[in-house]
Amino acid sequence: MNTTIASSWRSLGIIAHVDAGKTTLTERLLWKTGAIHRMGEVHDGAATTDFTKIEQDRGITIGAAAVQTRWTPQGQAEHRLTIIDTPGHIDFAIEVERSLRVLDGAVAVFSAVDGVQPQSETVWRQARRHGVPLIAFVNKMDRIGASFERTLAQMREKLDAVPWPLGQSIGVENDLRGWVDYVARDIVLWDADNQLSRRPWSEDEAREFEPLRARLIEAVADHDDALAEAFLEARAIDADALKAALRRATLKGAGTPVLGGSAFKNKGVETLLDAIVDYLPSPLDRPSVRAESESARERGEVALAPDASGPLAGLLFKIVHQEHGALSFVRLYSGTLRVGDTLWASRRDKSVRVGRLVVVQANRGHDVDVAYAGEIVAVQGWKDAVSGETLSAVGNRLVLDAIQAQPAVLSWRLTAGKAGDLIRLGQGLASLAQEDPSFRVGTDSETGETLVWGMGELHLDVMVQKLRDDWGVEVRTGSPRVAYQETPSAAVRAIEGKLSKQNGGTGQFARVVIDVEPRQDGQFEFVDRTTGGVVPRNFVNATEKGLRLALAEGPRGYPVVGLTVTLTDGQTHAVDSSELAFQRAAGDALKAALAQSGTTLLEPVMSLVIDTPGGNVGDVVGDLQRRSGRVVSLEDKGTRTDVTARAPLAQLSGYTTALRSLTQGRASASMVFNGYEEARSAPKAA
Repeated sequence: MNTTIASSWRSLGIIAHVDAGKTTLTERLLWKTGAIHRMGEVHDGAATTDFTKIEQDRGITIGAAAVQTRWTPQGQAEHRLTIIDTPGHIDFAIEVERSLRVLDGAVAVFSAVDGVQPQSETVWRQARRHGVPLIAFVNKMDRIGASFERTLAQMREKLDAVPWPLGQSIGVENDLRGWVDYVARDIVLWDADNQLSRRPWSEDEAREFEPLRARLIEAVADHDDALAEAFLEARAIDADALKAALRRATLKGAGTPVLGGSAFKNKGVETLLDAIVDYLPSPLDRPSVRAESESARERGEVALAPDASGPLAGLLFKIVHQEHGALSFVRLYSGTLRVGDTLWASRRDKSVRVGRLVVVQANRGHDVDVAYAGEIVAVQGWKDAVSGETLSAVGNRLVLDAIQAQPAVLSWRLTAGKAGDLIRLGQGLASLAQEDPSFRVGTDSETGETLVWGMGELHLDVMVQKLRDDWGVEVRTGSPRVAYQETPSAAVRAIEGKLSKQNGGTGQFARVVIDVEPRQDGQFEFVDRTTGGVVPRNFVNATEKGLRLALAEGPRGYPVVGLTVTLTDGQTHAVDSSELAFQRAAGDALKAALAQSGTTLLEPVMSLVIDTPGGNVGDVVGDLQRRSGRVVSLEDKGTRTDVTARAPLAQLSGYTTALRSLTQGRASASMVFNGYEEARSAPKAA
C-alpha cells in the first residue's frame, strides 16, 4: 500500500449529547459529498445511519453506524472519510467508547442553544482519555437563543478545553447567512438555496477581522514553535502556514478548532468537511499502539506502527447480527488482511478463517479482497466472535488493550410469555449479549429467574423491544433492581483456602494463603508473592481465575470490587493437585476473607442536570433532597435555571415523570452515571 493513499484517509466519529444534531449532521455530510442523493430526516425515520426499525420508531441513535464517503477540498486531492455516527444517550455509552477506541479523530457537536450538556462532557472526556484529536461544530446557530460565544465559554469552563474559533457567523438565529473565515481571510455566504460562495475580505472587513485572526494566530503559536517564530518576527502568515500550524497543534491535543452553522439548514457543512481534512489525523499521524506479544519467539510489549507491511494486528470492536449473518467490525492497526487468511483470535484462543471482508455503508456493504493498516472493515460469518478480542497472525500472536465497558447499574427480571418461547428467548439474549458488552444476562440464584443487567431503563427497554421485534418473543418484565456492589471494609492477612479430597483413586488437593486489602479505585488486582516455586505457574493462574470467579457474589449477594488479593503461600500434591482444585481453594479463601473483613455496600450515583423555570427551582431542589440528592450548583440562564445534582439511582425510579408533574411539564432532566458511593441505606428486599 502506498503511504500517500493512507495519508488521505480520515476515520472519525460524530459525538455529542442526545439531540445536539449528530445524525442530522452526518446525513448532511453524506449528501454534500455525494454519498447519498436524497437527505433523510431523523424525525421521519429516514436518516441513513438510523436504519434499524427501533431507531426509526424512537427517533434516536442506538447503535454506532459506519459510513464511508469522499471529499475533495478546493486545491487538494480527494480524501476518503470513514464516519461513525454515535449515540448521544448515556445508556448506550459503550457504543461511543468502542468507537473512540478505534477512531483516529472526532467531531464534537454542541447545540448553540443548550451549550455543553452532561453527555457532551462524558463523550469529550472519553475522547480525551483515548487521545483522540477533536474539532468542534456549534450546531443549531439558526435557532432562537443561539450563542456561539456562550458555547465557547462553556467549553472552557466545563470541559477545560482550549477552543480556537476559526471564524464567526454572519447573522444569527433566523438571520444566519454566512461565516467569516479567519484562516483564509474569506467571507463564506449561503444563498436562499444554501449554496456556498466565497470572496476575500474587503478593506473594511479586513480592518474589523484582522485583529481576531491575529488573536487566533497568537493562541495557536503558544503551542507551535514554527508559527511562534513567524509571529514574533512579524512575518506574513498565509492560510497554508496557519492551517499547517493548526493541524500540528490539534494532532497533539493542544486545542480544538471550532466552527459553527446549522446542519438542518445545510449551513456550514462544507467548511466542516474542509476542516475534517485539514485538521483531523490520518492513520499515519497516530502514534504507535502497544500490544503484548504471546509469540513463543518474542514475549513482552511491542509497538505497532500503522504499517501495511508490519505484523498483523486488528481489534474486533463491534458485532452486529444482520439477515445474512453476523458482522464483526475490525480496526486494522498494523499489517494487511486478506480474504482467505487464517488468524489467531485472542479471546477464543483459536484459529479462525476470513471468508468474506465487507466495507459497511450503514445497513449495506460491498465486498473487498484486502484491507490495510488504518482501515475499518467487517468480517462476515463468525458466529462465536467476541467483542474486544485481538486478531493477529497465527505465528505471531498479539494482544491489544481491550475495550472497557462501564458497569451495569440496573437489572430487570425477564420471563417468556409462552413456554414455547423459552428457546428463542435464550438465543435472543445470547445474541444481544454478544453484540453489547454493557448488557449482561444472569440467573437469580434463589428463584432461578432470568436477570438482565444494563445501563438504565432505556437500555433495558430497547433490549426487550429487540427480543420482541427481532426474535418474536413475548417478554414479561419484573420490577427494576439497582446494581449494588460490595467492597472489603478492612484488610485481612493470611487467610487459608484448602481443598483436600483423598479417599482413594485420583484426589483433589490445593492449598492457598492470601492477603486481602481494600482499594479506592474499584478495580481488582492480583499479586503473586510466592517464592521458591511453592505454587507452580499454571496453578498461580488457576488461583487468579478462581478469585475472579468468586468476585461475582460477596457475602451480601452482590459483585465484589475494589480489592487487591496477594497470594503469599500455597501447597501442592505431586499427584492430586489440579487447576480446578486451585480455583476452588482460591474461591473458598476469598469468601473466608470477606466474611472476616466484612463488606461495605456501594450504590450507583447519577449526575443530573435539570433545566427548569426559575419559579420551580425550590420545588425541584426540595424533591431532590427527599430523594437523598445533593445539589452541586445552580446556574442562572435568565428565566430558567440549570440545577446540577447527584442522587442515588435507587431513588430516581420514575423521576422524569415526577419532574414533569412537579413543573407542569416545563422542566426536563438528563442524567449520566457518576460513580459508586457507599450506600446510605440497605436496599429493600426484592
